[in-house]
Amino acid sequence: MDDLPLFPLSTVLFPGGRAHLRVFEPRYVDLVRECTRDGRPFGVNQILQGAESGAPATPAAVGTLAHIRDFFALDGGLLGIRIEGGQRFRVARTRVRGDGQLRADIALWPDEPASPLPPEYGLLATILDRLLTAFASDLVQPFDAPQLDDASWVGMRLSELLPLSSGERQAMLELDDPLARLAALNELLPRFQRA
Repeated sequence: MDDLPLFPLSTVLFPGGRAHLRVFEPRYVDLVRECTRDGRPFGVNQILQGAESGAPATPAAVGTLAHIRDFFALDGGLLGIRIEGGQRFRVARTRVRGDGQLRADIALWPDEPASPLPPEYGLLATILDRLLTAFASDLVQPFDAPQLDDASWVGMRLSELLPLSSGERQAMLELDDPLARLAALNELLPRFQRA
């Protein structure tokens, strides 16, 4: 895919994940207008250097396609959008347009196949179920049918909800094996246990 508009963020968007974005810079208003008009996604990449506003940031090489699912008005007349993560991709080349918008040529990654959650990771599914219940009101949109028996879905959602560092989240996004992601999350669990 060539000439994908990028929206670098200080967070990671995972496939199947949901987020609200506040759109106020003209380059990103143009991005939303273009993607809506053409019915195409944009790329969300975690910022490695720089900030979400101002000069173009340096994005991570691996990101996620973002599909616009809804629009809403924010205080002060700002535009808000609700996005959902699609396929992951790797950036092959970037360039900056005259308005400061990043564009990229990318290679799409295949979707992770659904795979059953192995019994040894059952605790992770239980923790995720409790997190989804506890934070239901904070979620952009609650999941209607949690897929607690799918290894990929459980790993992606835990990577979003656990208090991981930005580098850890990016590393979880870049893993291409759902069982390796679950194993990595399982190793991190002791950090979150109460003393």
